[in-house]
Amino acid sequence: MLFRSQGQNGVKTPIPVARITDMLENPNGQYDFDGKVCTYPDIRLIYWAGGNPFHHHQDLNRMVRAWRSKPETIVVNEQYWNPAAKFADIVLPANTMLERDDIGSSNRDRHMIAMKRVIDPVAESRSDYDIFSELSGKLGVKEKFTEGRNEAAWLRHMYDVARERAKKIGIEQPSFEAFWSEGLIEVPAPLEPAVMLKKFREDPVANKLPTPSGKIEITSPTIASFHYDDCPGHPAWFAPVEWLGSPLTKKYPLHLMSHQPSTKLHSQYDHGSVSVASKIQGREAMTLHPQDAAARGIKAGDVVRVFNDRGACLAGVKIDDGVRQGVAVLPTGAWFDPLDVTVDNSLEKHGNPNVLTLDKGTSKLTQGCTAHTTLVEVELFKGELPRVTAFDPPAFTSR
Repeated sequence: MLFRSQGQNGVKTPIPVARITDMLENPNGQYDFDGKVCTYPDIRLIYWAGGNPFHHHQDLNRMVRAWRSKPETIVVNEQYWNPAAKFADIVLPANTMLERDDIGSSNRDRHMIAMKRVIDPVAESRSDYDIFSELSGKLGVKEKFTEGRNEAAWLRHMYDVARERAKKIGIEQPSFEAFWSEGLIEVPAPLEPAVMLKKFREDPVANKLPTPSGKIEITSPTIASFHYDDCPGHPAWFAPVEWLGSPLTKKYPLHLMSHQPSTKLHSQYDHGSVSVASKIQGREAMTLHPQDAAARGIKAGDVVRVFNDRGACLAGVKIDDGVRQGVAVLPTGAWFDPLDVTVDNSLEKHGNPNVLTLDKGTSKLTQGCTAHTTLVEVELFKGELPRVTAFDPPAFTSR
């Protein structure tokens, strides 16, 4: 999608994406971030559109407790009955890319694609833009939000803006009508390969970098001036909270790595045929070293319980000596599927590693996530396997 600024957010307080639970648990609490002492807002309503915190946030059991107890109302725009929808009070059905017109492109692509609607919107689903336009009308700011344009007019407008920008750098694009009819524009490949910091390398005096010194910096007096105990002004190694060198390995001897999946995009299309086909007995596949599996009486194709003090999930097993001994690899993306949503820390039966990961900021400077700082133990699951219900549709009642 081509993006255009629609003004400045009136709320200036930053909320690091990895600190959502912390924010909900500590209304009006203070936290360090990027050299400032910030104050968490007192959140009463959550409106979530795009993204899925039940995929990307760490320590999901802790997040669920905060999600349920702190906000008074939760609204989501959603295409699917995924965990974000299941844990919301109000679900506004957003349509998929098959039900709306759009333009596909990014600043790293050589192509611009006319993403034409294939089918009419299903039932009462609407595009995010239509939903926001309607809401802006309820708030009395529709003209300011839409600037008098509907979705089709915005696509044309943004294309024309992009066309003018392309023209300034010597790239001629067809009219919007011709582009929409043809369906694809291919931008010529650069005549020369891109070289990182090319102008700076050619003349570092005339082409300074946007750093205090104008140079590449491996130390930062600015960061040093913050006096953070977990992030000095120079590269330094700190022992993680959980790692194979910590005493906790006596209880949880495996280091969990939860990388991006190869069978879906984040958690998108986890219900698709490619992702579903990759699962083992309906669970996300975890890879173990042969010696780690043998020591626990586990073989390929088994279902295991992966656990630590924060939670537990079920996962299928693959065995590969390409994985380091002492490491368990479980990709992210399985839709959060607790055995009993009414029970705290219920067994997650689909293989979502974020019931295990640690929710602690990387440092006071960035407050990023620390998903790979996680120790677990694995054991063969015994008993009747619970049915995966992650993709079950909602139960509807008549009006």
